Order: sequence, then structure tokens, then C-alpha cells
Amino acid sequence: MNVETAEIFDALLENLKVGDASATIMSRRNEITKALNKDFRSTDSETQHRLMVGSFGRHTAIKGVSDLDMLYILPADLWSQYSSDTGPRRILTRVKDVLKARYPNTEVRVDQCVVRVQFSSNKFKFEVQPVFENDDGSFDYPDTIAEGWKVTKPSEEIAATKDCNDRTSMNMRNLARMARAWKNTNGVVMGGLLIDTLVYRFFGQTNEYDSAKTDSFDLMARDFFEFLADEPEQSYYLALGSSQRVTVKKPFQAKAKKAHKRCLEAIEEEGKAAANKKWRTVFGTDVPLKASASARSFDNTEEFIETQYPVDIQYSVEIDCTVTQDGWRPASLRQMLRERTLLLPNKSLDFTIVENQVAAPFDVRWKVLNRGDEAERRNRIRGDIIKANRANNGRQERTEFRGDHVVECFIVKDGVVVARDFIEVPIST
Repeated sequence: MNVETAEIFDALLENLKVGDASATIMSRRNEITKALNKDFRSTDSETQHRLMVGSFGRHTAIKGVSDLDMLYILPADLWSQYSSDTGPRRILTRVKDVLKARYPNTEVRVDQCVVRVQFSSNKFKFEVQPVFENDDGSFDYPDTIAEGWKVTKPSEEIAATKDCNDRTSMNMRNLARMARAWKNTNGVVMGGLLIDTLVYRFFGQTNEYDSAKTDSFDLMARDFFEFLADEPEQSYYLALGSSQRVTVKKPFQAKAKKAHKRCLEAIEEEGKAAANKKWRTVFGTDVPLKASASARSFDNTEEFIETQYPVDIQYSVEIDCTVTQDGWRPASLRQMLRERTLLLPNKSLDFTIVENQVAAPFDVRWKVLNRGDEAERRNRIRGDIIKANRANNGRQERTEFRGDHVVECFIVKDGVVVARDFIEVPIST
């Protein structure tokens, strides 16, 4: 048994648990259920006529989860009142009014197919969808844009997740949670259903890890990211169980290829403190660090966004940097990296957001981390979470000394980090 590897992944999975937030989520779920049952059925039940779906319902959610999806099953005899083209908006408005009465100081609004309840104090939102249950176990849900009712089959997705998880000794859910950690750490724009579908497909093409223990999760992660990197780019997948279309918001193959490379590097460093650091680049700060002796003394001032905000990546953001120096034409840092052009000291760096899918309002935070022997010698690691110091949420810096530095940008909305991007800043002599 590989004890060091088992310790890393045992700790990672333990740290990824939803944890104490589960109690709050279940309390809110019960409150919402009771309010709707009181209005639609004149009962006080907190448990009947509802179904938790999404990642929480499939038991693949991790800590920081900010979107909770819940179906409320309407009385069948109401169908005739809401089946017309005005029905979807009227039923969603009714649900909104009920929940607004229950939470008068909370933002409650209709959002196309759901009623969104944004709990600011808990940094998560419930998306409540009123549905009619069909004989085959599917549900009809309202769509205000289509002005009609559509079909969803979450029960089949939940069942497929459970069946695969049982067959793989719980490794389906373990890997799905690890994939979410990768997504949140590396700014990969993937919905939870797409992640679970891809994990399901991975286990469908190999049985090598059906009985794997955590001491071989390094190899499972390596092979999973290789599987993702080799997937052809496509606009959608068919969801596990239901075979309904799941949209691919943005290609994930390039970041999966990078994760696969880091897995190989981590495996090569097995048993050393460097392995833990490599796994952190894949799965984030929930990977424990291993103590190591440093060649010199320096103040480790690095901060981590995960300690300040929940992280649940849902949108894309992209940053770039304009490199300027007196007498030289300004150049894009990303273009320089593609061309393997060396970045020298004493240059001005203007970091800007060049693409951002997050709708306003939002806050922007930056992180500038100096790495390498020179940063340690000068005791200039930095790495604190800071605000913009330029117009349009940009950040201005200067190259000072050699090292493989990194600058990261975070988009915070409703108290949750919903998008992040980073750029390497390799400075040579």
C-alpha cells in the first residue's frame, strides 16, 4: 500500500465534504418545502412533495456549493389551471410570492424556469422549480421564455449515479468530487451534471478502478484527466441516466491536458513534499502540505481565496497583460508566452480582464505571487489577496527579479468566487 498517496487523497476527500453547511442547507430546504405545502396543500409537512436534484441530490457536491436545485411537486389537479401558454409564468409567480412572504428580506425572483432564492447570509441560493410528475417518473417544468412546459428526468440521473457509485466502491462520487475541486481550483467552466456525466463515461470505459483504494487515486486521477484531454470537442453530451442534452459551456480539454501533466509530475515526486505541492496545483488547498526543510528563512505571506470566500466556478473570465518598457512596443504577455519570448526585469505590467461572463454587480480581487529562490532570498513572496489599482478592475505591477511568478484574478458575486483565471509571469535574468 502506498501510504503517502493514501494520506493525501484521504485528507483531500475529507476536506471536500460539504460539512457543517449541510445542516443549513437542509434547514432551508425544509422551510421552503413547508411554505409551499402550506400554500398548495394546506399542510405543514417539511418533507413531502419535494426532490433535491443537481449535485446535492446526486451526492456529488463539495464544500462551497452555492447552487441548490430543488423540485417542488405540484398537486396533479392543478394542471388544467396552468397548462396554457400563460401557465408557466403564473405558477412561477405564485411560487415566488409564497417564498417572498416566507423570506421578506431575501432576494426572491423568477428566472425563466425557476424561482431563485438568494440567501446572502449563507452565500448560497436555492433554485426552486415547480413541476408536475408524470407516470414514467419524469417531470414537466415551466419555461417562461418558451411559454410552455418541458420535460426533465433528474430521477434517472440520480439512479444512474447511485448504480455507478455502487459498482465502483463509491469511487464514482469520490472522483466526481475531486473533479469539482479541479474545476474550482483551475477555473474550469463546467456544470455539475457535465462533470458527473464525464465521470460516468470514464468508468464506463474502464473497470481498472472499480475497487481502487485511495492509495491508487493518483493513478485514477492521471487516467481521468488523460481521458478528458482526449475527448473530442463538442457542444453537448447526453446526461447519465436521462440522456438529456448537457451543454458544454467552454472546452475543457486544454486544462485537462495540463492537469494530466501535473499528475505525472506529482507521481514522479511520490513520497516527497514536492508531490503534495503538485497535487495542490490540480486539486487546490484541500490537499495537505507536507513539511519540508527550506534552504533559507522567509515569510510565507501567501493567502488563499478559499479561506476568504466559498468557491464555486460557474462562469468564464480571462485575463491578459500588456508588457511595456520605454523604447519598446507594448506586447501581450500571453502572446509572448506562446512564442516563448523571455520576460526581462524592469518592465511595466498592466493586467486587465479581457473577457468576463459574470453579470454586474461583482467584485474583483487579484493575487500576485512571487516564486523561486530570488523571491525567498529577498523575502518578497507576496501572494496576498488584493484589490484592483487600475481602471476597469485592472492591476499594474512591475517585473523586478527572476522567478516563475503567477498572477491570478477572482470574480466575486454574492459573496462567492464564481470565476477565476491566472497567468504565469516567468522572469529571466
